[in-house]
Amino acid sequence: MLHIDGEWFKDEHGRIHILRGVNLGGGSKVPVWSGGVALHDGLDEIESFVGRPFPQAEADEHFQRLKTWGLTFLRFTITWEAIEHDGPGQYDLAYLDYLEAVVRKAGEYGFLLFIDPHQDVWGRHTSGDGAPAWTFTKAGLDVTQFEASGAAEYHPVGDTPHVRIWPSNYTKLAAATLFTLFFGGNDFAPKTQIDGEPAQDYLQRHYIGAMQQVAQRLKGLPHVLGIGSMNEPSAGYIGWQDLTQTDGKIYLRAGATPTPLQGMALGAGIPQHVARWGTGMFGPRQRGTELQNSSRATAWLPGVVPIWQAHGVWAVDGQGQPKLLQPDYFAQVNGRSVNFGRDYLRPFINRYAQAIRQINPDWIIFAENTPLVDMPDWGPDDAPNVVNAAHWYDYFTLFLRLFLPFFTVDIQTAKPVLGPQKVRQSFVDEIARIRRNSQQQMGGVPTLLGEFGIPFNMPLKLDYWLNWFGNQIAALDASFAAMEANLVSGTVWNYTPDNRNSGGDGWNCEDLSLFSRNQQRDPTDINSGARGWQAFVRPYPLAIAGVPQKVRFERKTGVFELEFLGDPTITAPTTLFVPNLQYPHGCRVTVSDGTFSHDSTRQRLIYQQTAHATHHTLRLERRF
Repeated sequence: MLHIDGEWFKDEHGRIHILRGVNLGGGSKVPVWSGGVALHDGLDEIESFVGRPFPQAEADEHFQRLKTWGLTFLRFTITWEAIEHDGPGQYDLAYLDYLEAVVRKAGEYGFLLFIDPHQDVWGRHTSGDGAPAWTFTKAGLDVTQFEASGAAEYHPVGDTPHVRIWPSNYTKLAAATLFTLFFGGNDFAPKTQIDGEPAQDYLQRHYIGAMQQVAQRLKGLPHVLGIGSMNEPSAGYIGWQDLTQTDGKIYLRAGATPTPLQGMALGAGIPQHVARWGTGMFGPRQRGTELQNSSRATAWLPGVVPIWQAHGVWAVDGQGQPKLLQPDYFAQVNGRSVNFGRDYLRPFINRYAQAIRQINPDWIIFAENTPLVDMPDWGPDDAPNVVNAAHWYDYFTLFLRLFLPFFTVDIQTAKPVLGPQKVRQSFVDEIARIRRNSQQQMGGVPTLLGEFGIPFNMPLKLDYWLNWFGNQIAALDASFAAMEANLVSGTVWNYTPDNRNSGGDGWNCEDLSLFSRNQQRDPTDINSGARGWQAFVRPYPLAIAGVPQKVRFERKTGVFELEFLGDPTITAPTTLFVPNLQYPHGCRVTVSDGTFSHDSTRQRLIYQQTAHATHHTLRLERRF
C-alpha cells in the first residue's frame, strides 16, 4: 500500500514510486448499448453500464496486456450515471457488483488504481457524460428540447472526427446552469429548491452518495489507493464578469457559441443571432453568425420560470428581447469578488473528502480543477492526503489532430512556439507549472497527471490503413519525455478495449486509445493491437531507494538513465521496469556502484546500491 510523504508516493520500505499507468477506459463514458457515440437519439433510454470498460470475460486479456506494457497504475473511469441512472437513490446494484469484480481482478494482476468519477459537460444530454438525466429534470429543464432551443448542441451523426462541438456546450444554458447549481446554487440560486432542499445541497448530496456506494464496495481492497473528486469540473457561470460577452478564455470554442445572456434567452424561446466559431492554427476564430431557435422552443419544463430570470439576472423588454439586469451577477457575492476554485471547488472537495473518509479514512483524494487552471491554495484546515491530479495536453495536437515537431501554440498566451527543441521544452515548462502549483499553492503534495495523451486519428487516417503511427509515436514520446523530465506520475488517456477506427473511443469521435481491435492483426499476440507502443512501452523506475534526480529515455537509441540520491536507511532495492519490446535482444546495464540482476521474464531490473555511496546512476543500452 502506498502512502503520501510530501510530494512523493512511498511504499512501506520508504521507496519512492513514480507511478506510470493508463486511464481505463474511454468507452466507460457511455452505456454499452450506445454503440459508441453520445448522440441525442435514444438518450431517454438506458440499459446498463455493466461491461464498461470491458465484459468481465475479457478482463484477463486486457489486464495481461496492460501489465505486459508496464502500465500498472490505473485511473479507473466510472460515471455518476452508471451508478444512479434510474432516479435519485436508485442505485444499479448489478453495475456495482460488476465494478467490484473487475477491480478485484485488477488486484490479482498486481495493479494499483484509483477511481475516476468522470464527467464532461455535465451529462450525455449535453453531448458529454457523467451525471444522470434526472439531474436536468429536477432543475426544471426539458432534455428533449435542448438542441431545438440552443441549450446544447449535439455532436453530428457519423464519423466526423474533425468536428469539436461538445466543448462549447460548457457555456450553453443546460450544462452551465447545472454546474452553477451544483457548486454555487446556495449563493446564486437560493430560490431554487429540489424536493424541498436547496439545489446545491441536493445535487452534491446525491453525487457524493453515489460515490460512497462505490467506496463501500471497494474499501477493503488494498490496491485501491483512493478516488478522484470530479473529472474536469466546470465553473458554469460562476465568476463570469459580463454576461453579454463570451469568455475570452474559452479555448475550445466551436460551432454556435452564444453569450450567457443569449443562451438564457434562447432557452426561454427567444431567437438569437449567435456567433459561430471554428478552430484555426492559433485557436478559435469566429466564422460568421447564425439565427438559432427560430422555432421558439423552450428548454424549461411547462410551468417552470427560467431560473436566472426568476433570480432577476435578466428580463424580457417591451420588444420581446432579453434585457440584462445584473451583468456581474455571477462575479460577486455580497460585494465580494468570487473565485471558483477558492470559494466553491475547495469547499466541495473538503465536503467530498470528509464523506468518503467516513467509509475509508486512508483513501487518497485525487483532486482536479478546471483544465488550465491551478488548484486553489490548500492549507492545514483543508483535507489532508490530497494529490494534484491535473490534466495536461498539447492542445495544438489534440484539437487539430496534427503533430508538428517544430511548431505548437502556447495555450496560455496563444503565441507560436517554433523549433523542435523549443517545442519539447515548452511541454516540459507547462508540466513544471503544474508541479509548482502542487508545491507552492497546495503545500507540496504529489503531482499525478490524471490525463495526457494524443489523438490517433490524425488527418486522412492513413495511419490506420498503413498500420504506421510515426507521427503519433513522436507526439506521444514528447509527452512522456516531458513528464519524465519533471519526475511526475501520470496516467495516459486512454485504453479503450472496443476502440474501432470508425467511431474511435466511442464518445464524440475521440480516438486516443493505445489499443484498437482494428489494429489487432494477431489475437494470439498480447501486443497485437497496440498503437504507438514505441512511445508508451518504455523503461521507468517502479521503486527508488532514495530521491530521484533524473529520469530520461531516448526512444530511438534505447538509452535509459536514472539518477537518484540514495537513502541509507532504505535496505530494499531500486526496481526498474525494463520492457522486452524495447530491448528484444537484452540490454547492457551500467551502474555507478552496487549490484544488479535482470529478469527478462518478469521485465524487471533489481538494483542494490552500496550503503556508502550517496549519488547513484543506472544506464541501460539496447543490444543489437
